[in-house]
Amino acid sequence: MPMLPAASLKLDAETESRLLRLAETRHRSADLLMREAIEQYIERAERREQLRQDAFVAWTEYQATGQHVTGEEADAWLARLEAGEDVKPPSPHD
Repeated sequence: MPMLPAASLKLDAETESRLLRLAETRHRSADLLMREAIEQYIERAERREQLRQDAFVAWTEYQATGQHVTGEEADAWLARLEAGEDVKPPSPHD
């Protein structure tokens, strides 16, 4: 994957100071900490977007079919998962 040209990032004085202290404490460069922070942000944003898309698909399917599970069914399934059981999710119904 091609690398983008170097970018400049303007930080306010307090944020820059905090970043430099953290970099020094961790014995890492400020650039590395910024790259890690940006990568983590992008990963979270991508997961959030995927969840949003999945929810939209589920909502559209529910509107078309009426298939669903109740809150109680979902809670019971989640409780079994938390207890360590390897159980399938409840089947949707009308």
